[in-house]
Amino acid sequence: MRFAYPLLLIFLFIIPFMIYVYRKKERTNHIRYSSIDILKSIPVSSRVFIRHATFILKILALVFIISAFARPQSGFKERIVTSEGLDIMLAIDTSGSMNALDFEEEGKNVTRLHMVRKVVGEFIEKRPYDRIGMIVFGSEAYTQCPLTLDSGILLEFVNRLEIGMAGEATAIGSALSLAVKRMKELAAPSKIVILLTDGRSNEGNISPDIAAELAKTYGIKVYTIGVGTKGKAPFLVDSFFGKQIVYQESDLDEETLQKIAETTNGTYFWAKDTKRLREIYDEIDKLEKSKVDIKEYDHFNDLFHYFLIIGMVLLLLSIIGEHTIFRKIP
Repeated sequence: MRFAYPLLLIFLFIIPFMIYVYRKKERTNHIRYSSIDILKSIPVSSRVFIRHATFILKILALVFIISAFARPQSGFKERIVTSEGLDIMLAIDTSGSMNALDFEEEGKNVTRLHMVRKVVGEFIEKRPYDRIGMIVFGSEAYTQCPLTLDSGILLEFVNRLEIGMAGEATAIGSALSLAVKRMKELAAPSKIVILLTDGRSNEGNISPDIAAELAKTYGIKVYTIGVGTKGKAPFLVDSFFGKQIVYQESDLDEETLQKIAETTNGTYFWAKDTKRLREIYDEIDKLEKSKVDIKEYDHFNDLFHYFLIIGMVLLLLSIIGEHTIFRKIP
């Protein structure tokens, strides 16, 4: 149930004031008498205990009448969503170099993969009407989650991403060709691959160039994202002296990523830090919008007449009671 004009319910606040005035009046209405000892011996009538009945009926009547003016309604709201969603395949690098500590979260250094998990999760939550899947790659590439509308299960897979789960090397061509294989027969209005890596393709049987041509053939647009700082990046490694930070040269192949994007009519982005990584996924989110048509229908029936009838009956009973069994002597 809902009220069409809920602001009118503010008039219910006059009820505490009415109760205050009534109680004050009860305390001041006394009869002066020399002694009440004889009266105390008289059995108390049940009417004494229900002498407030007419006032209670008036209060209840007022509650129902005010509620009637607020127009109570029962029913439901129907929402029809017509969506021409996109098919988006996320290809995420989980090779050993994604363990570099050159990203920050709340002032602390975190790994590239840790930040990617978080930002990709935010991206997925913004697109409830698209089918999204995920491929992970390292030395090999495999489908971690097929295309699905179930964002909950996809987010669970994203949170389970780990360094080295697909090997330590980087097979960009294998990852992209697998994405093409999963999407080439789909009839979606737009098919997109978002390929994220921090390295150079050094593994796999298919080169990134050939994979990009395959994507172009099947009308699949590829956005490529290179992550990490250029030059030397910090890594936490085990040594004879325990955990130590060592700096290793990054091997981000921007030329290959740019070529893949250009071949497929996509765009290449460089995510040098956490802020830029978020901005990139926001840009892609704005560039690739789903066509969603939402129509809402209200199905509500008015109940105000029931409330009004009950209020008037209670008011009538209180008036009758005041002039009959609950009549007071002036």
